[in-house]
Parts: sequence; structure tokens; C-alpha cells
Amino acid sequence: MCSDLTSPSVFGILTDMRKEDILALLGRLLLAIIFLASAFGKITNFEATMRFMDAHGMPMAMLFCVAAIVLEALGAIALILGYMTRWGAVSLFGFLVAATWIFHSAADQRIQLLKNLAIMGGLLQVAAFGPGELSLDGRDRSK
Repeated sequence: MCSDLTSPSVFGILTDMRKEDILALLGRLLLAIIFLASAFGKITNFEATMRFMDAHGMPMAMLFCVAAIVLEALGAIALILGYMTRWGAVSLFGFLVAATWIFHSAADQRIQLLKNLAIMGGLLQVAAFGPGELSLDGRDRSK
């Protein structure tokens, strides 16, 4: 059984992974975490989230809350799987532009604003350079 682990095909897969592809995968996973956590927080605190949105003048808070949950969850899944990754990154970028403008433009929200700008930078990197080979998109490209 140990010989299976050292067979040329398994060893070849491990050595064929480029550090750039491993870093791209880790970057996508780290970006996805915040969106999954945010979607989960909105689901588990739905009423409070809608009140927060109402307090910031959002019309149709329920509709926009559900839309935010769906967009964050699907965008995060796209990043994790590396499937339709550029679309997911661009969608999450657009979502963050709107959320940052609406909720984090006040002076007391400077750290949230800067955090969102940093995340937007990461999303633009994914959109520009793609998910890397360790992704469903990369797998399709290598055939």
C-alpha cells in the first residue's frame, strides 16, 4: 500500500503543482471565508440584519437581505471550487462596492471601509489572473 503513495502518478501530481497555483487556491479560500461567514450571519440574524438595513435607508430590506445572502454564498462557492471564478469574483466585487458605499462610508466606519477595499483588491486579482490550475476552471483549461 505504501508503494501506491510513492507511485510516479501520485508523486507527479504533487510535484506538478506550482506554488502559484497553491497560493491562488489559498487566496481564493481566504477570500471566500468572509463571504460565507457574512451569509451565515445574515441567515442566523435575519431580523437584526433587516433592521440594520432599514436603519441605513435600504428600501425592500427583506429582498435585499435575501439577495445578499444568495450572492455572498454563491460567490464564495465559486471562489472555493474555482468554478466560474472570474464571474464570482466580479459579482462579489460589485456587491462590495454597493455595501461599502451604503454601510461603510461614514467616518466611524474607516476600518470597515479599508477592509472592504482590501478584499476588493483580492477579488480584482482573481478576476484578472483567474483561479489557477487547482480549480474546476483550471482543470477545464488543461484538457
